[in-house]
Amino acid sequence: MSDVPHLRFPEFSGEWEKERLDKIATLSKGIGISKEQLSNDGEPCILYGELYTKYKSEIIKEIYSKTDIDNSKLKRSKANDVIIPCSGETAEDIATARCVPFDNILLGGDLNIISLHQHDGAFMSYQLNGKRKFDIAKVAQGVSVVHLYGEHLKAITTCNPCLQEQQKIAKLLSLLDERIATQNKIIDKLQSLIKGLAVALTTKGKPNIAISQCLECHSSTLQESEVLPNGFDKVFGANGLVGYTNTAQMNGDAILIIKDGSGVGTVSYTQGRFSVIGTLNYLTVIGNNDLRYLYFALSVFNFQPYKTGMAIPHIYFKDYGNAKIYCPPFTEQKRIANVLSKLESKLFVEQELLASFNLQKRYLLSQMFI
Repeated sequence: MSDVPHLRFPEFSGEWEKERLDKIATLSKGIGISKEQLSNDGEPCILYGELYTKYKSEIIKEIYSKTDIDNSKLKRSKANDVIIPCSGETAEDIATARCVPFDNILLGGDLNIISLHQHDGAFMSYQLNGKRKFDIAKVAQGVSVVHLYGEHLKAITTCNPCLQEQQKIAKLLSLLDERIATQNKIIDKLQSLIKGLAVALTTKGKPNIAISQCLECHSSTLQESEVLPNGFDKVFGANGLVGYTNTAQMNGDAILIIKDGSGVGTVSYTQGRFSVIGTLNYLTVIGNNDLRYLYFALSVFNFQPYKTGMAIPHIYFKDYGNAKIYCPPFTEQKRIANVLSKLESKLFVEQELLASFNLQKRYLLSQMFI
């Protein structure tokens, strides 16, 4: 392995040092704080589960939780500490490092704490989440619940330049993370706007037509195991594009709707030649109605009363098809659909931009570390 990265700031030279974590840091563990012990008042704290849900980038910018329990024996952070969860559902999930740039944050019991002696915590978090992620996942233990402790982490080999280069790399990546966070906010606002307008515009009148009178439902027996990695026509599943086929079920516009599983009732719009696997139905328009309008109407329709099943929820067209929705005259449907479609097109552009930022980050993580 080369002792310098493929991509480097031009003002730096010299080889990077290979160093075990236990030689450059003190490894310890947080002390228990449960969700039930969180409060609106008290001192700021971090629980291990929040690393999966609240802290999406390597440098923690804001502390979300507080606790007012007796904290005289609790573990407190020192600015520049790196934290990694001690347990998780998968080995890949557990390899999630975050830098705490604050002193005196209470750290919960299922957190590994890496207190670096002379290295930059942000740089280390990016490295552990990039080049070292597989190494960390490999030493984690367990099946249904995966565990990772300081004993497992101590032999992880890191590759480090001088402190100044570490800080410059971390600064570049943190700026990219800030842009990603901003982009996520833009997307959230657009999604909220589209949903709000869809509710206002597609429910402003009294429901006057049954869904089954304006949409026809088509099912599929295609299994994901039958889908090809390449082909002429797209195949969609609950998570979007799952592969290809050479024999399309449909050629035209349709609403795709998830009928089984956790995403039941989620709709999307597609055009051209396509097929769907058995967890989806596709709906086509009937009569003098605008399919795009019906898509936006269903995107805010409440499917909850029509769900059946406990472990795996289902919806059936024979049930929700009898429900009525508001359908104004065709010209009004078209006008509403055009307004919402323009906003949705803007949303897709912003989502593609977010994807490009995330791709850029993955590239930098792979090229700026060894």
